[in-house]
Amino acid sequence: MELQEVIINKIKSEGSISFHDFMNMCLYYPTRGYYMSDRNKVGYCGDYYTSVTVSPVFGELIAKQIEEMWRLMGEDEFTIVEYGAGTGELCCAILNYLKLNKKLFERLKYCIIEKSPIMRKKSYVHEKITWHNSIENISGVVGCILSNELVDNFAVHRVIKKEKLMEVFVSYNKNGFTEVLKPAGEELNDYLKELKVELSDGYKTEINLNAIAWIKELALNLKKGYVLTIDYGHPSFEMYNEHRNKGTMNCYYKHSINENPYNNIGLQDITTHVNFSALCLWGYKNGLDYTGYTDQCRFLTALGFCNHLKKNEVPGQDYFNFKKELFLTQTLIKEMGTKFKVLIQQKNMPKYKLSGLKNSL
Repeated sequence: MELQEVIINKIKSEGSISFHDFMNMCLYYPTRGYYMSDRNKVGYCGDYYTSVTVSPVFGELIAKQIEEMWRLMGEDEFTIVEYGAGTGELCCAILNYLKLNKKLFERLKYCIIEKSPIMRKKSYVHEKITWHNSIENISGVVGCILSNELVDNFAVHRVIKKEKLMEVFVSYNKNGFTEVLKPAGEELNDYLKELKVELSDGYKTEINLNAIAWIKELALNLKKGYVLTIDYGHPSFEMYNEHRNKGTMNCYYKHSINENPYNNIGLQDITTHVNFSALCLWGYKNGLDYTGYTDQCRFLTALGFCNHLKKNEVPGQDYFNFKKELFLTQTLIKEMGTKFKVLIQQKNMPKYKLSGLKNSL
C-alpha cells in the first residue's frame, strides 16, 4: 500500500489529522516515509545538496572548532554526539581531521543518533562510532552535541491568525487533500506568548514544538560541554517578519523546490525554517547558556576557510579539477553561507570566545 493511501485511510477512519501528524507520516512512516525509505536523497541523484556533500572542508572546519572545545575543556575524555548523521560524510570528515591529534583521538568517543535503519546501513563505518536510538542511552555527555540540517525536518504545527490562533488540520475528499482550521491548543498559544510574538491577522506560519522537546532532551543529557546546531532559519524578529506571512515551508523533489506538501507523498523532503530564538529560550530554561550565533559564512571564514583551501591544494593538480573543487567549496561561503546559521550553546563551562564565533551576528 502506498503511503498516500495509508494517510487517506487514517483520515477516513479517524477524521482530520493535524498537519504535524501528516508531515510526520510523510517523513518518518516506517519503510515508506521519506527518511525511512531506501531512496537516494542527497547529492546529484537525490533531491538536494547539503554542505557536507558539497565539500569535506565543511566537516574539517567543524572538527577544528570541536578540537578547540576539547582544549578548553581540559583535554580529557570527550564525546561527540551527532544527530541525524545520514550517510556519515560529516562524521567521516570530522574523524579524518581529529585523528591527526593523537591525544584527542585516544580520548574520543563518537556517538550517532539516527532513527532511520536504512541510513544506518548506508553510513560510514569506523571503530570510534557507536549507534544509538536516543541520547538517553548516552546520558552524562561530556563534549559536544552536533546537528547539521536536522531541526528543519522536524514535523511542525501550521497555524494561522484569525480572530484567534487557528491550527491547520488535514482532511480528504474526492478532490484530494484539503485543509481545515480548528482552534489552536494551549501549547501553541503559549509558545508564541513565551517568545512575545504577536501575529497579524491572516498571518500563517509554523510552530516547531518538536524542536523544544529536542533541546530540552539535549540539556538534560549534556553534563558539560557544547551544543552546536547548524541549520537554516532565523531569530524570532526575522522569522515572523511580515514578508514571511505565508510561512517558510519548502518541499524538495529532484532538485526542484515547491510549496505543496500534498504532492509526491513519501518521495519529497518537507522542511521549515528553524526559530533559533526558541532554541535559545528553551535551552536557557533547561540549563543551556548562550555562547554565540552567526551564519555559516562567518563561521567557516573565522575558522580559516581560505587557509584551509590552500592547504588542500594538490601539487600538479589538474587545473579544471582544481577549479571545480574551488567552485564547490566557495558554494559553502556564497550560496549557503548566509542562508545557514550556526548556534552554539554551552553547559557548565566558562564563557570563552570560540574561534568560529569571532564574527558573531
